[in-house]
Amino acid sequence: MRLIFMGTPDFAAEALRALHAAGHDIAAVYTQPPRPAGRGKKPRPSPVQALAEELGLPVRHPVSLKPAEEQDAFAALGAEVAVVAAYGLILPRPILAAPARGCLNIHASLLPRWRGAAPIQRAIMAGDAETGIAIMQMEPGLDTGPVLLERRLAIGAEETAGELHERLAALGAEAITEALARLDDLTPMPQPEEGVTYAAKIDKAEARVDWTKPAVEVDRLIRGLSPFPGAWTDLGGHRVKLLGARLAEGAGAPGEVLDEAFTVACGSGAVQVTRAQREGRGPQEAEAFLRGLAVPRGTRLGG
Repeated sequence: MRLIFMGTPDFAAEALRALHAAGHDIAAVYTQPPRPAGRGKKPRPSPVQALAEELGLPVRHPVSLKPAEEQDAFAALGAEVAVVAAYGLILPRPILAAPARGCLNIHASLLPRWRGAAPIQRAIMAGDAETGIAIMQMEPGLDTGPVLLERRLAIGAEETAGELHERLAALGAEAITEALARLDDLTPMPQPEEGVTYAAKIDKAEARVDWTKPAVEVDRLIRGLSPFPGAWTDLGGHRVKLLGARLAEGAGAPGEVLDEAFTVACGSGAVQVTRAQREGRGPQEAEAFLRGLAVPRGTRLGG
């Protein structure tokens, strides 16, 4: 099938690799322009661009798809389908209408739950037991189109957003490959009107841990924001990112370290921090972190 692929991060690159391996004719790859990154702030291509160039595929990265010349260039590719995965630009109506069989989106939730920008993080932060992939026919609304195919998976009790992202990326690649292979046999199912929720973009202001919250909420926050932007707390005047956690037994003043295993009291219950990161250092498992920075029992976090 002649395709246009539109995506930017690692999540999308997994699908691009699968579609290329399946033998589809990928007419062009659309992705976000290179962004300044690293200490030198040199422009760095997106993961999708890097993979497309590795595969020898033509890459386009317009800053907008609203200009008529961009829409004409898109239509001139003569694609049967456009596959969209975390692209980062709104698709105007002429773009949605250009491929003969429309635009299909790989969305990392069980629609209509968690429409929007951050479905993986929000699912963990809300304590959802499961999530999945929806292959959706795109329309002008935000993730409102009918669903062609859905694949479910359970969320692990200690799973972080990063770990769930990896599993969903692989599942999304499998699902879109299957959807294209079965496109003539799939029936678009309108999304139900009940159960709609929106996965708002993560605001960094959400990332500071409030130890007065119940342990279950603190645990979900830490796991849902790992690895980025990373939930954080104050420790002796230094910002420490908390990148892994599990629920634990214990009680004390909110933010009080209860033992040498990095168990911390919350408003009710406690969490054990399993992975952390000091400023200017890389992420470490809790045992290694505590060898480098003493956090004795009775220490108060978040002061």
